[in-house]
Amino acid sequence: MKFSCRQAELNEALANVSRAVPQKSPISALEGIKIFLNKNVLELTGYDLELGIQTRIEVVSEDVGECILNSKLFCDIVRKMPYEKLEIEIDEKLTTLIKGEKAEYKILALPADEYPSIPDVDTGDSFSVSQPMLKNMINQTIFAVAVVDNKPILMGELFDIMDHNFNLVAIDGFRLAVRSESIESDDHYNFVVKAKALSEVSKLLKDEEKENVTMHVSKKHIIFEIGKYMVLSRLLEGDFHNYKGSIPPSHDTEIIINTRDLINSLERCMLLINEKAKAPVKCLFKDGIVKISCSTSLGKLNDEFTADISGPSVEIGFNCRYLLDALKASESDKVKLQLKGGLSPMKIVPMTGNAYIFLVLPMRLKSE
Repeated sequence: MKFSCRQAELNEALANVSRAVPQKSPISALEGIKIFLNKNVLELTGYDLELGIQTRIEVVSEDVGECILNSKLFCDIVRKMPYEKLEIEIDEKLTTLIKGEKAEYKILALPADEYPSIPDVDTGDSFSVSQPMLKNMINQTIFAVAVVDNKPILMGELFDIMDHNFNLVAIDGFRLAVRSESIESDDHYNFVVKAKALSEVSKLLKDEEKENVTMHVSKKHIIFEIGKYMVLSRLLEGDFHNYKGSIPPSHDTEIIINTRDLINSLERCMLLINEKAKAPVKCLFKDGIVKISCSTSLGKLNDEFTADISGPSVEIGFNCRYLLDALKASESDKVKLQLKGGLSPMKIVPMTGNAYIFLVLPMRLKSE
């Protein structure tokens, strides 16, 4: 089979599809990208048995055929070709010729029948949201996904959809992130998608309001249709944490804070914190003043700034990184910090509305 195409278009497609290709696999075919040529359409597939990314590009050809090309080698060759037009030809012995003007590579392909089949997903249960909305929801919650597999279900995010309300939830046992939006779907969905898949989905989502992403859900898989791309992910099995029961229903102290003031202060604390020098950051909210302090083997920091504080004073300790992640994810100039004493989680909410709720569990402070 033989086809020609634009280098830039093929390079972009390969870069995106290759993110689903494992670097090492006991199945050598999975270390490649499957190409399927059907005349003027070239289909590219990357798959690691858990995550699959597939797309199609237009090419010039009258042939039909398929094979597997080593992902790293094929991607590197196409990326290094400095020519607008590429010609690719695969003969019966699977010798592959990749040509751009006078630059010419010959590599070997594998037969397509060695490539595992991507599962079929019933497209009956589906719903759509705008691409920028889902992108923002993922980016504002993925920081709270668990990174160790003590409880594998928490290595994904919960899609909780009911009564036209879409909650995307992440929790790792130390912090919780809930991002909420209204959607048009009348259906009820409750499933968990791996964070790795959502990270790749986010990279493909656009910022244009008119562009939608459609999600097809089955018992074991989900497919995201994003323009010319299809992302398939196996769903995580198990019972997700009862996140609604973890959110404090009330608070005694509320601090309206300039987000950048607290971020800057916490980043100053981070200069004294590393894997060998760990310590909580101490926050004292009292009389319109926020006092931040941190003491490790590297040194001590005392810092303060003003804020609008209502309710009793609170002294509380936090993991500095966890609190920083939540504040940065808020993407707000000002936020409300809500507390019920020094031993309950801090609740971070927007100034108006309920677009997000972030919880950060406190750390016990040593008595000085």
